[in-house]
Amino acid sequence: MQPANYHTYNEIKSQTEAWAQAIEVTRRASLPNAKRYQQVIFTGCGSTYYLSLAAAALYQELTGYAAGAVPAGELFLNPETILTHQDTLLIAVSRSGTTTETVKAVEKFKAEKGGEVMVISNYDETLSGLADVNLVIPQGREESVAQTRSFASMYVAATAICARMGGRGDLLEAMKRLPEAGDRVIGAYESFAKALGENLMFDRFYFLGSGIRYGLACEANLKMKEMTLTHGEPFHFFEFRHGPMSMVNEKTVVVGLLSDMNHAHEAKVLSEMKMLGGTVVSFGEQDADVVFESGIPESIRGVLYLPALQLMAFYRSVAKGLNPDRPNNLTAVVKLEL
Repeated sequence: MQPANYHTYNEIKSQTEAWAQAIEVTRRASLPNAKRYQQVIFTGCGSTYYLSLAAAALYQELTGYAAGAVPAGELFLNPETILTHQDTLLIAVSRSGTTTETVKAVEKFKAEKGGEVMVISNYDETLSGLADVNLVIPQGREESVAQTRSFASMYVAATAICARMGGRGDLLEAMKRLPEAGDRVIGAYESFAKALGENLMFDRFYFLGSGIRYGLACEANLKMKEMTLTHGEPFHFFEFRHGPMSMVNEKTVVVGLLSDMNHAHEAKVLSEMKMLGGTVVSFGEQDADVVFESGIPESIRGVLYLPALQLMAFYRSVAKGLNPDRPNNLTAVVKLEL
């Protein structure tokens, strides 16, 4: 089948339209003042938990106030290990707005803590009804099980939230350039992602990202596992050297999400992995295999890492004879009896 016959492919290729809507939805929303909260918790499940990891790090960077991320199941089952302040803002992220653990965690939080809730979703569903601030990005909706366009749209919304609550109107304005930059990256690097994804000599992938990029490395790894049934793991750059690099050989791909500030340190780790026989692929604004050249401030351009990584997983899935639209053992929405 041709790529365009798969929902996943079309959703990856069209995602920048959803980015633009996410920016506009967040720009119009009435957001609370970051100074009101002693604690901010981002929560979700699977992809949206990894989004929460990235968003919490960015929130803390841009606002200067503490933030953390937890799986919604943990927030529901073990809130005493997470919630430490009465003045807590809970930011819940869910593509469907109906994920059982996330709904239950938010209901419990509102009943016991009485705190405020912000929801980021692609559907105006159950979670939206529990929200004090409700952000819905309809253009992020998908037919596929694995999140690509939806994840990116909600991550852009979370990025815009962090910029606004950090008082960084300049960053929010700069985010308007993201869709155009994203289209350039997709056009320039689809063939690169295809060649790498279709190379079935590789049997393991490691995704390295630090700071605000670690959650994105986790999400890229999840896409590779979900769509291609390939072994993979995410790590912080330096942590990979403490044991996991023993797995590197000629069948290994090590993907690095490079930063500007720590580029030299991170590139050195990748160089060491190449010397061990691994195939190294780097992503970054400059001096990388996949170059953004966006001119957009680093803190708000994280979404640019995603499209080529998603395409890599898509093409590997097809090359292995799998269906990227319907990954093995998965459903689009997880429903549990709780």
